[in-house]
Amino acid sequence: MDFSEIRTLYLRELRAALRERSIVVNSILLPIFLYPLLLWLVFTGITFVQGLEEGFVSRVAVFGVPVAHWEIVDSLRADDAVELRDTFPSPDAAAGAVRAGELDAAVDLRPSPWDLEVIALEVGDSALPGSSRPAGEGPASVLSSNFSVHIAYDRSEGRSETARRRAEGVIERYRDRWLEREGRGLGLSAEELAVFRVERRNVSSEREMGAFLLAEMIPVFLVIMVALGCFVPAIDATAGERERGTWETTMSLAASRSSVVAAKYLYVVTLGATAGVLNILAMTASLGTLVGAMFGDAPAGLEFDYPSTAVPVMVIGALLLALFFAAAMMIVAAFARTFKDGQSMVTPIYLLALVPIFLGRAPDQHLTPALALVPIANVAIMIRDAIQGVFRWLLIGESVVVGVALVAGCLALARWILSFEDVLLGSYQGSLWRFLRERGTGG
Repeated sequence: MDFSEIRTLYLRELRAALRERSIVVNSILLPIFLYPLLLWLVFTGITFVQGLEEGFVSRVAVFGVPVAHWEIVDSLRADDAVELRDTFPSPDAAAGAVRAGELDAAVDLRPSPWDLEVIALEVGDSALPGSSRPAGEGPASVLSSNFSVHIAYDRSEGRSETARRRAEGVIERYRDRWLEREGRGLGLSAEELAVFRVERRNVSSEREMGAFLLAEMIPVFLVIMVALGCFVPAIDATAGERERGTWETTMSLAASRSSVVAAKYLYVVTLGATAGVLNILAMTASLGTLVGAMFGDAPAGLEFDYPSTAVPVMVIGALLLALFFAAAMMIVAAFARTFKDGQSMVTPIYLLALVPIFLGRAPDQHLTPALALVPIANVAIMIRDAIQGVFRWLLIGESVVVGVALVAGCLALARWILSFEDVLLGSYQGSLWRFLRERGTGG
């Protein structure tokens, strides 16, 4: 194998690829614009749908409101986003109307079962057991107007879910006001009425939160983009040349056939790795703007950055993925006669290769000795850990060894396949699986 020949042929393949619109789009433009654009479209769509739902006037029916709490009805009537309907004779009828889509929510205020039990005990025994208060001053006199709220809504309908949320909001705000009034009447301060307060404090820094979001998104998109970056070049370098009638010309060059195949392989690897790196850069640069557009000003202070030591880990991961996808896709595409046939043959490899990346999707899942043995998944988890500043170097080394072994296996298979003249010259009729059945068993 002559390295000067490989270099010359490799540069020739790259120049030819840059003249192919489909390759430029899939390997260069899509990694930069596709997923940032898709995320922006998704976030915009979510915001648009939420705006539509908030613009609906919720049709609500209310039953069983105690006279002492009639302010709830007044508050619902005062809400411009709520329309009260009083045409239903019972809560069950209103619930049926919700199922039929004629009503968005039915609110039924019922006496609390716990309060009824307290009242029954007091009436029967003059006072609660163990209580020193006389009859008439016990829980019944204080809690007789308590009630529980039952809301019937259709969770499969967005506007019904919005109506439930609006009704709950009105009732909860009224409850807070009522408790405050009752507390003042009993001489309780706001602190005494609250009993205790829960305060949340996020100990993660803005940089750690930004790294967490990057770690959740970049590994998945990296695997997808490297595979997509190899997809078209791998097919074009094999089946595409056969379809254009240039495969025989390429094989008849003065350079050795092994040099020709090696140059094509390195060219596909280059475009796949380039697609992955460009996608990392695009996601890092655009994620802050996209998240800010989705969540408003809250995450504006997030720093979408990662440790400098994560960069070589990501580059190595992208290279391992590109080496594997390029080898696997070129092996399968070598049996295709046309570009369309190559697409249909390679697509299952593309889809199956994406399955392992979901093995480590749990937020608290880190690289383990077992996961380091799973191809593709080990690279995705390795990159996610590195972005979050977690470096398990021994396991990273294990993942790299597994990746290199997988690539070596693919290259050994490719070398064996290309040792058959009919496959190399494109005269073999059949797929990879048929070839393995026939030649692998000596048939």
